[in-house]
Amino acid sequence: MGGAFARAWKPSHKVVTLRRPSALELGIDLIDTPSDLRHVEDLVVVLAVKPQVFPQIVDTLDMVASRDPLILSVVSGISLATISQAAGGSARIARLMSNTPASIGKGITAVFAGEDVSVSDKLRIETLLAPLGDHLWVASEDDMHAVTAISGSGPAYYFRMTEALIEAARDLGLPKEMAVKLARATLVGAAALVDASSTDLAELRDQVTSPGGTTAAALAEMNKGGAIDALVKRAAERAAWRSRELAG
Repeated sequence: MGGAFARAWKPSHKVVTLRRPSALELGIDLIDTPSDLRHVEDLVVVLAVKPQVFPQIVDTLDMVASRDPLILSVVSGISLATISQAAGGSARIARLMSNTPASIGKGITAVFAGEDVSVSDKLRIETLLAPLGDHLWVASEDDMHAVTAISGSGPAYYFRMTEALIEAARDLGLPKEMAVKLARATLVGAAALVDASSTDLAELRDQVTSPGGTTAAALAEMNKGGAIDALVKRAAERAAWRSRELAG
């Protein structure tokens, strides 16, 4: 997600990174130590590492925090309290949970702000998030686990479903190239239809489903014994559980 954020911000903001040579491919400047930021005003620090890597950046975060920056964390599962402790008690911290469509300006980002994040800080966060897509504010930090399970991990669920549809097409005798094109175009088209319409999802589904027709037969199989609802629920619960586990 760090790369997606950097690409979105680089046209209008100075973006630098620490210890990430691959960022040079994005035209992002590298710095050697946090002290290189000593002359930067209105500093915003974005934590964009894997949860397992977070302990390795604690010392660096503590040094940066002396500048009293606005800290935005996209580290899944790591609480504000943990980040604040690593930052020497800094409280201007907000947690973000975005998703990969943000890399093309089509993401959704949930934000939970610490109590010391000011109104002006929140306005700045909204300005920074605008190029990434939509955003919403979350009232409870605990809800970030559910957000992670639904929108953070969500794109992968749709991709996996599309992969399964491709395999089903192959099993029905379609060549691979045709199967991929049909499945991908259907995913894109369905998403665009949802985006362009205020119609309820159930009604959109009904518009495709003729009584006794092919779609009805397929949905009946999916819904048999509540199978699809149970599967999606288990998957989301597992993702939320893992988010809580990472939080310790």
